[in-house]
Amino acid sequence: MNYHVPPTSTLHQMPPSEVAFHRTELSVILSLYGRFVAAGEWRDYGISCLKDVAIFSVFRRTAETPLYRIEKRPKMRDKQGMYAVVGMDGQIIRRGHDLKKVLRVLERKLIRAVE
Repeated sequence: MNYHVPPTSTLHQMPPSEVAFHRTELSVILSLYGRFVAAGEWRDYGISCLKDVAIFSVFRRTAETPLYRIEKRPKMRDKQGMYAVVGMDGQIIRRGHDLKKVLRVLERKLIRAVE
């Protein structure tokens, strides 16, 4: 039997079958999610790993549409940034190259005046 082994130079060039969040990215996202859960704002989340995009959806209740979607689109890396926060209506609230800076737009909503 003859086995065809591709050259090692092409093994590293093959694109992944789906886009996913890395452990460090999930750590940043889940840290923010935990603070909103503790504040009583968010109750559930969902993660979708698709061919072109990875999505972290945040829900107030399980049966609703997501309040926010945190998206990772690697194809947008060289243009406007691969991370984006998308609102309930589909409008992009913030886009950028650094996940922590993109998520700051949500952290502002967590800050409230204490009486």
